[in-house]
Amino acid sequence: MAKRRITHQIGQQALSAWADQYDAASTPDRRRLATAVRYLLEELAERAPGNAVEVRVPPYGVTQCIAGPTHTRGTPPNVVELDPNTWLELGTGKLTWQQAQQAGRITASGTRADLSGLLPLDI
Repeated sequence: MAKRRITHQIGQQALSAWADQYDAASTPDRRRLATAVRYLLEELAERAPGNAVEVRVPPYGVTQCIAGPTHTRGTPPNVVELDPNTWLELGTGKLTWQQAQQAGRITASGTRADLSGLLPLDI
């Protein structure tokens, strides 16, 4: 297991700040948004360790998760890509995987690129 870069306390503070701004429909502070995104990516990797799926949240972060076949070069066969707010909404339960897919807010390729069983992260 990789060492966490963001403590639970700092991650929770960033998530709370994002949620406050999200509920107020205002633009989140970029630094806190980045911290919240990375915190949930770390949490996902910790709960579903492995290298079979790459989750990308540009421009803030990427992680690999879920046990299974790994890749060594080029684009991995299982990729999920989404914007920061979609990622945070999924991770906190404000949005379901199915809702995000239906709205076209997720790009997912590969047979293992379905994170619906792992989200929300219930933090």
